[in-house]
Amino acid sequence: MPWRGMLRRPLHASNEVKESVPVKFMLTWRTRPGLYKAAFQQFLETGGPPPKGVKQVARYHVPGSVLGWHVLETDDMTALAEHVNNWGDLIDIELNAIVEDAQAAEAAARVFGK
Repeated sequence: MPWRGMLRRPLHASNEVKESVPVKFMLTWRTRPGLYKAAFQQFLETGGPPPKGVKQVARYHVPGSVLGWHVLETDDMTALAEHVNNWGDLIDIELNAIVEDAQAAEAAARVFGK
């Protein structure tokens, strides 16, 4: 099932969300044809930082390629959307929620047993 939103703790009787949980995302980008130089110019001018509320965990580039990855962590979907919108005219973006090995193993153990 595609990522649909934030993970939140269950609602209380008052229908208020108690606490949001930061989620890691893998942003995969491919520079659009003919925009390689423009994309790198924007990157060199701005550094490509995520907005306030989004933590950069890591960023990777394939040298001489149009492909790269940006690992981000946030509980602010609006700030995440802002980051994607800042680059949307230059690169195609795929955004996926990700988990680390321990989380994936725990989930698998719950479903498939130990």
